[in-house]
Amino acid sequence: MEPTIFKYIFRYSMRQQIYLLIVTAVSLPFLYYSLDLPKTIINEAIDAVEKDFPKSIFGIELLQIEYLLVLCAVFLTLVLINGGFKYWINVYKGQLGERMLRRLRYLLYSRVLRFPLPHFRKASQGGIIAMITAEVEPLGGFIGDAVALPAHQGGTLLTILAFMFVQDPILGTAAVILYPLQMYLIPKMQKHVNDLAKQRVRAVRGLSERIGESVSGMQEIHAHDTSELELADFSKRLGAIFTIRYDIYRRKFLIKFLNNFIANVTPFFFYSIGGYLVIEDDLTFGSLVAVIAAYKDLAAPWKELLRYYQQMEDSRIKYEQLVEQFQPMGMLEEDLQRVEPEPAPSLAGAVVATNLTLEEEGGIKVVDGATFKFEVGESVAVVGPNGSGKAALAQLIARLVMPDGGSIRVGDHNLAGLPEAVTGRRMAYVGQNAYLFSGSVRDNLFYGLKHRPLKEPGYDGEAQGKRSLFVKEADASGNTASDIEADWVDFQAADVSGPSELVKRAFQVLDSVGLKKDIYELGLQGCVDPTEAPDLAGRIFEARMALRQRLKEPDFAKLVEPFDRERYNSNMSVAENLLFGTLIGSGLDIERLGEHPYVLSTLDRVGLYEDFLGIGFKLAEVMVELFQDLPPDHEYFERFSFISAEELPDYQHFLLRAEAEGSKQIEKADRDMLISLPFKMIPARHRLGVIDEAVQKRILEARRLFAQDLPDDLKGSVAFFDQDEYNAQASIQDNILFGKLVYGRHQSWPRVGRLIEDVIRSLGLYEAVLEVGLDSQVGIGGGRLSVAQRQRLAIARCLIKRPDILIVNAAAAALDPASQAEIVDNVFKESEGRGLVWILNRPELAERFDGALVMDGGKVVEHGRFEDLNRPGKLFHSLLNGS
Repeated sequence: MEPTIFKYIFRYSMRQQIYLLIVTAVSLPFLYYSLDLPKTIINEAIDAVEKDFPKSIFGIELLQIEYLLVLCAVFLTLVLINGGFKYWINVYKGQLGERMLRRLRYLLYSRVLRFPLPHFRKASQGGIIAMITAEVEPLGGFIGDAVALPAHQGGTLLTILAFMFVQDPILGTAAVILYPLQMYLIPKMQKHVNDLAKQRVRAVRGLSERIGESVSGMQEIHAHDTSELELADFSKRLGAIFTIRYDIYRRKFLIKFLNNFIANVTPFFFYSIGGYLVIEDDLTFGSLVAVIAAYKDLAAPWKELLRYYQQMEDSRIKYEQLVEQFQPMGMLEEDLQRVEPEPAPSLAGAVVATNLTLEEEGGIKVVDGATFKFEVGESVAVVGPNGSGKAALAQLIARLVMPDGGSIRVGDHNLAGLPEAVTGRRMAYVGQNAYLFSGSVRDNLFYGLKHRPLKEPGYDGEAQGKRSLFVKEADASGNTASDIEADWVDFQAADVSGPSELVKRAFQVLDSVGLKKDIYELGLQGCVDPTEAPDLAGRIFEARMALRQRLKEPDFAKLVEPFDRERYNSNMSVAENLLFGTLIGSGLDIERLGEHPYVLSTLDRVGLYEDFLGIGFKLAEVMVELFQDLPPDHEYFERFSFISAEELPDYQHFLLRAEAEGSKQIEKADRDMLISLPFKMIPARHRLGVIDEAVQKRILEARRLFAQDLPDDLKGSVAFFDQDEYNAQASIQDNILFGKLVYGRHQSWPRVGRLIEDVIRSLGLYEAVLEVGLDSQVGIGGGRLSVAQRQRLAIARCLIKRPDILIVNAAAAALDPASQAEIVDNVFKESEGRGLVWILNRPELAERFDGALVMDGGKVVEHGRFEDLNRPGKLFHSLLNGS
């Protein structure tokens, strides 16, 4: 990065800055004439005598009024021209500033991608985010103004001063007499403000880092009851920021006070000296008016220049701190990340490490002179006690960290000098804390195949115009013009011919890591849009019909109560029975259905409103009686109660009031509370007898009216169940099942789940459901998946790109021993003929490998085959036997 902000500006925008200077210089003569013209209008048109007319302009004779109007028209034209110049200069500055800001953010992010991994242990995520987003934001505005603003405002200032000196040197001197005082005082005072600004930036960055730590460690805060400690720390940091900002305000507004005072002293000289000169006929009245008017215009550029100086100092500080933070030691060379060798060489031959050393902070050597050799096509296990350096060795072999000493060679290549286009494609690494990116399972699975765009999407019409504009602006901002919508997947790397084969290959890999069943389950919970996949929606509907026939068999007949518009479903809640559909959007909330005016009016139309109040009253009595003596965390609250432990005291107080005042005097808030209870009732589950057959019939009538008279603002908010139609808003599982499991049947869901799978397989839909599962969202950091699922998916991500060397750093540690052994065996099959390095936490698994490296104290102390190492006196033997 350029060391100063002005070097950065001139390196990337010199031509544009010069262009702005030229336009600014061209605009100044028009400004001068717009200042001079009012004097002419007053002296030669308004204050003139009749004998001075007519006047000739370009051979045209003009009388006084005509001459006045022409001069005024010229003045208006100059105003428009000056305004046009300002508009164009401001827009161009804004565009330039935004381009340079975009370039700077891109540059900073590209440097983050080259940071050495150990640097992230001391650089907080929140701090990096704040620097790239919030902290650089003001720099964009300054970069646009960096040259043009002082040139334009300084030129304007000099033009006005020149005009004032031309009118009268004494008045010109009066206008500038206090400027030297300002130029002396303000930089001195600004220096203190700059120092405080540095402190503020560091304090805010520290606050951001602390917030990030709190979010990441929220579990520990709750577990140890340290919220008050965290609040105290946060309060202290806020107090420090407050003190700094308060000092900044005091000094900043003192500067502003001095500027305003000096600016308002100058008119004193004009009125006194200028008035005297006019009275003595040494200055025309028009000249005095023009000078006073010019001085009003003089204040604006001077203030802008002072503001610019403050902004320049603030921007200089911010930029220098960015340079400091984004130039860590050991950063990957840009060429190693950007170079694209054609073709990328395969890795073959021997992996040879010589005196390999890796140091952590404080000079601690986690790898200390490790030396070893193995062939690329071999499988190698790495074992050792905790702290032996085996995890760090895996990162060195994967070229994720650079060695502090020694070297690793792969065939004829020094690993440290290979570009990422080789290491990232011919090698793969998966660690114990595998990270998944926000997106779908498919996105994460194929992530290792997306290196460069291979096929541009087809654009036409308006889309092509937008794409061309994007490319133009990306080039102007120094950003990559690669299209994220292009086809990035390298099918050749996966050894497939196209998308359909890649999906089949994905299913094989997922099966190898034991994730295929999980993806199937995710697919069942996914939705299919019939407008995008009408054939698949039709086949899912066909599966519904097939399941309906199977559910008639004696073994399954009583497991599911199907949806029927004309029948009340006892295994659904009252709310679900009333809606009889899947909610869309936020127009209705199933948990707060009893509060919606349209729902309440529908109940009232069928005479259920008062009945629901009565049912709610009975339910409140039953719930309070049953649960008042149970602890708040008792499982019965979750299984049987309509009322949470937190709400129970409210209902207790209500019942006491109702007993004292009578149930007829129920207030609106209490009525709302009561009427919400029946909506949660599931007759088959709760068996309280309050939703009898008569009430069920009226609920069915309410269901009909609810759908029939749905108001315009709620139309489209419910996808109603129809046994003859596919429900686009329901999951695949719900569309096939089209009913509710009967409550209380032993092992009902496992049996029905197997039945659904049988139907799906019989119709050839299993792979289609898997594809839907591939599009399931994994959440931020893979948060929607379990740790084991994340590890399995991360291993699959590496396998699918068929690397020459796969490094697995204890990535199956979260799995049970049987699953670990199974995955090791399957990865062996997938990696046959290619290299495999596995950091094992269970030494007995090393028997499956061609050889093993045994580490201790950062050194490779033993190296050989399992049977050679498993001998008394060997460290490996001790590890294997737990001694």
